[in-house]
Amino acid sequence: MATGREFDVIVYGSTGYTGRLVAEYLAKTYGVGGEVKWAMAGRSQEKLAAVRDEIGAPAETPFVVADANDPASLKAMAERAGCICTTVGPYQLYGEALVSACADAGTDYVDLCGEPGWMYQMIEKYESAAQASGARIVFSCGFDSIPFDLGVWFTQEAAKERFGAPVPRIKGRVRKMQGTFSGGTAASLKATLAAVKEDPSLLGVLQNPLSLTMGFQGPDQPHGMAPIEDKDIGSWSAPFIMASINTKNVHRSNALMGHGYGEDFVYDEMMLTGPGDQGKAAAEAVASMDMLGGDDAPKPGEGPTKEERESGFYDVMFYGTSADGQVIIGGVTGDKDPGYGSTSKMIAESAICLVKDNTGTPGGIWTPAPAMGSHLVKRLTEKAGLTFEIEN
Repeated sequence: MATGREFDVIVYGSTGYTGRLVAEYLAKTYGVGGEVKWAMAGRSQEKLAAVRDEIGAPAETPFVVADANDPASLKAMAERAGCICTTVGPYQLYGEALVSACADAGTDYVDLCGEPGWMYQMIEKYESAAQASGARIVFSCGFDSIPFDLGVWFTQEAAKERFGAPVPRIKGRVRKMQGTFSGGTAASLKATLAAVKEDPSLLGVLQNPLSLTMGFQGPDQPHGMAPIEDKDIGSWSAPFIMASINTKNVHRSNALMGHGYGEDFVYDEMMLTGPGDQGKAAAEAVASMDMLGGDDAPKPGEGPTKEERESGFYDVMFYGTSADGQVIIGGVTGDKDPGYGSTSKMIAESAICLVKDNTGTPGGIWTPAPAMGSHLVKRLTEKAGLTFEIEN
């Protein structure tokens, strides 16, 4: 953990679509030069100035010029900040040099990564350096995977209090969602497919829900790739596109916390579509859809209108079953569209949480729940429009 740096947080990628939403959120929520000292960063000072004016940030908002293709500029940027908040993806194309710079400089780092093959490689290459320098590297601090990672953690904390032990089975089920996935999500998927073509060994990482658990292999996990009838919940469920990254992060969290959910923990994620024949038909329709929108999907740097972001939301249920069949249900909601409006608030508060809250987290490569836990839940409920509740 870096202390005494010029800035608490630098938003790298501030001229991109999501990056400017992060900068706008920080400007409106924290101002400039006050409780949180932050700066906008990107390749062009002129573009940074234009975005600053577009989002209504104060004229004195500091700029940092840095380029993913210029490692020296990334090193200099990392040395000026307590935490780098980066929205510059796909991370497997543009992210490694910044992870390296932060790990060396003892600088905290948060991103929006949903690229498990790249994350696996970064853990192998840079975890030792981060542990040595004190840098907390936290991947996946947006819709993938904060509501799910923290939702499971929150439900398990309640289960331990109620039952005296964690529950060995949780079903993550998206009950409602309105909004779009980011253009970066589609670009990341394309980059991942290209990476697998170049290095087929990555396919095993992508297919294994436990691939980020540092070698631990627990029980078989549901694949979630076909519609199922959740009779205990009373609904059909369809495949959920973010499950392939979220499940890996949840299992990594379990491993990082010394298997705080148990070594027999089973977890999957799907979307509820309703009961009966209608629910079954809806689940089958979802399973056949191109969830990323095909050729109509937003490109990196593109996204919905402000009105579309404001009207978005999501509601996720965590249905936990104890070893003796008792049920506990957690719920997480967000008040903006998942891919942009809510994500920009989540990553901003994650960065601030690392540098401002006394989490006690040592250096290393982390997931959100073990890195920030209750500190981040508190910030997200007070500042970012999320709710965390136990419903039964």
